[in-house]
Parts: sequence; C-alpha cells; structure tokens
Amino acid sequence: MRQKMKVALLSGGSSAEREVSLKSGGQVYAALNKDKYDVQRYDPRDDLPRLAQDASSIDVALIILHGRLGEDGTVQGFLECLGIPYQGSGVLGSAVAMNKILSKRLYEEAGLPVAPYLVVDRAQPEAVENLVDTLGLPIVVKPEHEGSSIGLSVVRDERHLSKALETAWQYDSRCLLEKFIPGTEITAGVLGNDSLQSLPLIEIVPGEDYDFFDYNAKYLPGATKEICPARISQQLTEKAQEYARRAHQALYCQGYSRTDMIVGTDEIYVLETNTIPGMTQTSLFPQAASAAGISFPDLLDRLIELALEKEVK
Repeated sequence: MRQKMKVALLSGGSSAEREVSLKSGGQVYAALNKDKYDVQRYDPRDDLPRLAQDASSIDVALIILHGRLGEDGTVQGFLECLGIPYQGSGVLGSAVAMNKILSKRLYEEAGLPVAPYLVVDRAQPEAVENLVDTLGLPIVVKPEHEGSSIGLSVVRDERHLSKALETAWQYDSRCLLEKFIPGTEITAGVLGNDSLQSLPLIEIVPGEDYDFFDYNAKYLPGATKEICPARISQQLTEKAQEYARRAHQALYCQGYSRTDMIVGTDEIYVLETNTIPGMTQTSLFPQAASAAGISFPDLLDRLIELALEKEVK
C-alpha cells in the first residue's frame, strides 16, 4: 500500500483576515482526499514551534493564509528555512503582490493599464483639495498592504476623504489613492508554474446594499452575484486573460494567482493580484476552476503537484 503524502495545512494566522483563513482552511481540509494525504493542521499564530518540530516528516505545505504574516512572504520564508515545499508564490512574489504601491509600478513597467493613482504618506500628507484636483472624484483609498478590502473606502464627497485616509492609515503609514473607474468588475485566475492556464473570467456584481465589493460583499453568501463566464465579448475576455498572465509574471508569482480588473469604456484596468486566493464556499478561484472542469479536490491536487514541481527546480 502506497504511503500517504504528509500535508501541513496552514490556516488562521494573526492578520485581519484570520476568520476568512480559518473558514478556508476548514473547507480545504474537508476536500483533501484522505486516502492520498495525511493532513495535519497548523495555525501559525500558535503552532510554528510544532511545525518546525514536525518539518522533517512533512512532504508539502498548503498555505491557506491571507494578509500579513501569511500572504506577504514571511511564512513562505519560514517554510523554505525548514525545507518544506509549498504551493503558490515564493518569498519575492508574495511580498511584491502584497504591496499595492509596488504592484502598481510593476504593472506599469509591464505595460499594463492601471487607474491614475497617488501615494499619500501619513508623515507628509497633502491637502485634500490637491488630491481631489489631481484625481477627481470618486477616489478609492487603500492601505499599502491588506486584502479583502480591509481599510478600503470609496470617497464620493471631498468632505469624507480625510476620514478615509485616517481609516487606511490605521493599517499602514502609506496608502494608495486611485481614480475610481466605473465599469464591469471581473477577476481572472491563472494556474501553473512555467506554463500558465487561464481560467474562465468571473464577473462580480455586488448587491444593492453594497457600494463596492467590500469585506461583507466578498464573504457573506448571497451578498454578491458572481457570473461565470463574465458577460463580456470574446475579444475582451482574451485580453483580460492575457493581462492576468502578464500581471502574474510581472509580480514574480508562481503556481496560481487571481487578478482583479475593471472593464471600463476604453480599456481594461488592472487593480491588484492575489497570490493566495480565498478557498471558502463564496471564493472566486475555485468557482473559476470548476467552470474549467477542475473540481475543488482536483484543484488542491494540482496545487500540491505544482508545489512539488517548483521544489524540484
């Protein structure tokens, strides 16, 4: 009888997205084939010493963490020190994609369209009226790091911009201000290491109670309509999938990623790239994989294969 592969499943952590990570981890654990895998769960908030102690017996790790100390390269570096292969992007790609400001600059260098933006430092804030004069309204305000729309605001009235900046500065000393681009929000997943498979696009339509695709709209079942394939032309679909592949490569991603975009009246604008897409019942990457004929258990098998393939190289 073939020995089961020993998988360390990491979820939880200490970021603002801890609860989402725990929920994702639970669903990943349930979906992993127990005939193939001996799965041990670890919460990096509490279990790093145990993980280090068990390292020599672990074949591969699945990192189901979001936000800081999970998606930003820190846990990836820890696993590399322990000699444990893991799925997804390495230290560099994880850190780069987590930084929204650096990501913007790398998108631009790769020739990808992005919304006009400004960087505002809490230590040297600019006058609100100057920011509005430069970008116009509405303005999207984001912390430099964080995911799941944590700390994000859409400002439609100049009087509310100072409060939005203070909210973002609770998470980072710098924040990103983007010109709001009206249009159709889509997300595009890619899967693979050297050879990238584009997954079907998903169109995101937040419910009437939500001004934008915020934390609740992302994670409350039924709060958002997710349409796959997205209701855009074949030409725009292929363009968006190409942009997602180029974004993945520009940010030094590996294994898989999901890039969020806006289809505007004149162009598709790249917003940001997620290196560890969510794995809850409302998550987008598993939905796109399913539309491509890849079941959730098969997707997890593929991520483990890609982790070991990356390790061999």
